[in-house]
Amino acid sequence: MMAVMSMQNPATGELLGSLQEATPEQVEHAMARARLAFPAWSTISLAERLNYLTRLRHYLVDHGEEIARKISEATGKVTLEAYMTEIFVTVDTIRFYEKHAYQMLADQPVPTSIVLWPKKSYIHYKPMGVVAVISPWNYPFQLAIIPVLSALVAGNTVILKPSEVTASTGLLLEEVFSAVSIPDGVVTVLHGGREAGQALVAARPDKIFFTGSVATGKKIMATASEHLIPVELELGGKDPMIVFEDAHLERAANGAVWGAFTNSGQVCMSVERLFVHEKVYPEFLKLVTEKTKALRQSYPNQAEVGSMTSSQQIGIVREHVSEALAAGATAVTGGLPSSESMYIAPTILTNVTTDMKIMREETFGPVLPIMTFATEEEAVRLANSSPYGLNASVWSADKTKADRVARQLDSGNVCINDVIISYANPHLPFGGVKQSGIGRYRGPSGLQAFTHSISVIHDPGKRKREFNWYPYTKDQELTFIGLTNLLYGKLQNVNRRTLGAIWREFKRLF
Repeated sequence: MMAVMSMQNPATGELLGSLQEATPEQVEHAMARARLAFPAWSTISLAERLNYLTRLRHYLVDHGEEIARKISEATGKVTLEAYMTEIFVTVDTIRFYEKHAYQMLADQPVPTSIVLWPKKSYIHYKPMGVVAVISPWNYPFQLAIIPVLSALVAGNTVILKPSEVTASTGLLLEEVFSAVSIPDGVVTVLHGGREAGQALVAARPDKIFFTGSVATGKKIMATASEHLIPVELELGGKDPMIVFEDAHLERAANGAVWGAFTNSGQVCMSVERLFVHEKVYPEFLKLVTEKTKALRQSYPNQAEVGSMTSSQQIGIVREHVSEALAAGATAVTGGLPSSESMYIAPTILTNVTTDMKIMREETFGPVLPIMTFATEEEAVRLANSSPYGLNASVWSADKTKADRVARQLDSGNVCINDVIISYANPHLPFGGVKQSGIGRYRGPSGLQAFTHSISVIHDPGKRKREFNWYPYTKDQELTFIGLTNLLYGKLQNVNRRTLGAIWREFKRLF
């Protein structure tokens, strides 16, 4: 029996329709179609593949406001955030590929050791096959479409399973690819929840790209390991923000408020731990509190903060805040979320301690816990005392100090005097360390991550043999000893006998 998902606007409760989940048989059929489409798609020119992206960019620009409105309906986020973070970031990434994909995917010549003369070496980037993309609900459009586009540019076909929490965005993605006439089987959108995701992994794609929770990421990796399927995991974060006493406090306060509460805090790179130097803590707390209280919470526009997207996530936020308050934390703004509403007021917590869940586990909601520190060493220790390592920010007017601290942080991405924005630069690789994930996407290395790097060494093929081929001779032995000393050791160890052996072996090559 085919399961049916209902689609609902979390901010208003309005039903948006229903959608049938893909069956295991449909997943197998999608995989067969993707494999059938792969040979043609992988062998057309890069220019032809990029032409589809250009058409997609034009379509998104022309229909951006309408698409943002539909994303807003699916997520409860305000329409400006939907446009900025889902539409703008996507078209900017497409433009990046249009300009730079040729260089990033071109054969890369590499040096060849002199002992291998006259061979030449290079790296060739070859498509992997069928890539499975399993995407999340917090940015359901761009966190789905950008890895899909990366895989397509590299020459792969793709099966995308969007989150069932924002199922209507999956339909929207289907419409977008249909509008630009992507060839049949090149991109398939599978609708469904956990069962559809499990069936997709079981169908043995050639690579799995997953964005979501650590728990689910571990399960996917365990299943994929049975068949040695490459896995890229973009997981959660508990991102620290360090504010030194010499920081521009007004800017840092504005950054903290936006970094903690944008998309209702449902960002893997949200500011989830704020460490402020004790000398400026009172002034900084005053600024942050004033700016937080000034935020407007509504839907779909004329506001800064919308609703939560996932009702399940509200339970996690409520648990973290409740535990912190019971253990002595103070809610300067906001407080314990209601279990009856999809809206959580932006909340600032003080008097928190490092053993509280609010400082240890990913909250993924509009809550900003603040602690003080006294020294640079303490700030680094506090920031690194987390199993996560996705993003971090350092705030200081001292460029040398900021850079020094940034290099000590256990984080895949670091911003200095800014938050979250590293993801917005498509030239930079993005990904985490520790439990925040495995692998990188975006940037040149991120595009090449959707390929097999094939090493090629090319000999002109005009000599009869190589130094190292049979039959082995005494001259060969002397040659390798002589070359080792000549290239890597002491020249005085190279004698006339050795040079003679090298010359005789050289003549044997032709």
